[in-house]
Amino acid sequence: MNLILLYEEDFAGPNTVRLQGRRLKHAIDVLRPAAGDGLTVGLLNGPVGRGTITSISPDALEMAVVLDREAPSPLPLTLILALPRPKMLRRVLLSSASMGVKKICLINAARVEKSFWKSPLLGKERLQEQLLPGLEQAEDTLMPEVLLRPLFKPFVEDELPAIITNTLALVAHPAEEENCPREVDRHVTLAIGPEGGFIPYEIEKFVSLGFRQISMGRRPLRVETVVPALLARLF
Repeated sequence: MNLILLYEEDFAGPNTVRLQGRRLKHAIDVLRPAAGDGLTVGLLNGPVGRGTITSISPDALEMAVVLDREAPSPLPLTLILALPRPKMLRRVLLSSASMGVKKICLINAARVEKSFWKSPLLGKERLQEQLLPGLEQAEDTLMPEVLLRPLFKPFVEDELPAIITNTLALVAHPAEEENCPREVDRHVTLAIGPEGGFIPYEIEKFVSLGFRQISMGRRPLRVETVVPALLARLF
């Protein structure tokens, strides 16, 4: 991890923190710091700064911290993502968090298996566990919001119109259509389907709302590949 995320309960005083558990283990096993060393730290959903180690043992790590700068700016994007299989979802959440995505809507689609919605990974705490490494990698502190929408039609008809207001609405689909735009200078709502793509009915629903259909070519790509590839092109 490039940044150690701090929580309010870590603070033993106004500028003193005490770490145990996963973060302590990572520090000892990977970072291998000594008293007097500095580490990049950030308060969850708050500022970023520097921590100076005052003591470290197998039981706890204590630091004096100064939080004096803002977290990186969020990516101006809302990601609408057909729920992928759990193993792939873990990778997509990590990469999305590391690239600065702050709103992710996981939706149903015809080619999404019903069993995916029963995954324990979709619990709030489990979702955050998958997002944390992305934040730590990118020296970010702002936890993304993840919404679960298991009913396609109600989401598209009742919620999506408000979400796309004043944004560039794009739906990715492997086809000989318009290529993905580059270096967009406005907020984007990006919809990405399952690996086989959205079915025609679903594409029609998006297009009827004003979504532009875009592509990276005719090759169907894995979701874990297409998400960072499209984000890199857009911004």
